[in-house]
Amino acid sequence: MPNPVELNASIPEPGRVVPSPVPKRQPGKYAELWNTMKQHKQGYVLLAPYFFLFFIFTAFPVVMAFALSFTYYNVLESPKWVGWENYATLFLKDEIFLVALKNTLLFALITGPLSYIACFMLAWLINELSPKIRAVVTLLFYAPSISGNVYLIWQVAFSGDSFGYVNAFLMKWGFIFEPIQWLQDPKYMLVIIMIVQLWLSLGTAFLAFIAGLQSMDRTLIEAGSIDGVKNRWQELWYITLPSMRPQLLFGAVMQISSSFAVAEVATSMVGFPSPQYAAHTIVTHLNDYGTIRFEMGYACAIATILFVIMLGSNMIIQRLLRKVGE
Repeated sequence: MPNPVELNASIPEPGRVVPSPVPKRQPGKYAELWNTMKQHKQGYVLLAPYFFLFFIFTAFPVVMAFALSFTYYNVLESPKWVGWENYATLFLKDEIFLVALKNTLLFALITGPLSYIACFMLAWLINELSPKIRAVVTLLFYAPSISGNVYLIWQVAFSGDSFGYVNAFLMKWGFIFEPIQWLQDPKYMLVIIMIVQLWLSLGTAFLAFIAGLQSMDRTLIEAGSIDGVKNRWQELWYITLPSMRPQLLFGAVMQISSSFAVAEVATSMVGFPSPQYAAHTIVTHLNDYGTIRFEMGYACAIATILFVIMLGSNMIIQRLLRKVGE
């Protein structure tokens, strides 16, 4: 039985204001973050060397390039602040940059999705083979991306004389009557570079997809068949793709980066500069001002524009990949 004295003491007197209890102060965002870091300090100590190297060789150069893009800097003299002049020159006065921007966007919109889909579909098909055959076929598809001067094969195939494989085939069967200058005609150059890039695109993303398919939990497929998955396409959309979201995101980043950063293929196939700048890209324009003219401030502005385009593309791809399997 409760004590009547205690009950009467808990009832406030008439006219007496009872103060409300003071809420306990919650720790701030930074205090909570600091407490979390203290709880996992061993992990942060192990990650410290990586973060240090990442900051020195990745984050710091990006920040410095963004800062130098607002200056005139020719390596020999100290940087001089010019504000938005470099960006205004890029979009209002530099016609070659606009051509390079158009070529790069066209190249990325075509080769990026095609190479990404081709990498996944080939990995999905190869995954169904026996282990020994799968290893051989994987090597055959992956070999072009790790080969040396593979452009020589395509230069011979698209040679502008009658001894080029493509010209010889077309002339033999009567499709053409004289050789076509494939690597000198602006009508064909960009298409040929796209073909070569697609041939070289089965690289790291291709291996990541195969690794993701190999590590997938097979019990999910069995559970899906019980829940109503009727065919392989439903299995692909509702089980395989959602289980491989990390690999899909990694492959998307790799393919987007390679499609926007194309330069070596273009310079090796059609030379630099290409006739009428038909194969000119943002990276070749960047190399022109950065490594030949040494206008580093202007080159940093070009690099910043490319960085923003690639970052925006990756953010769009991440949003699209979140909807996979819905």
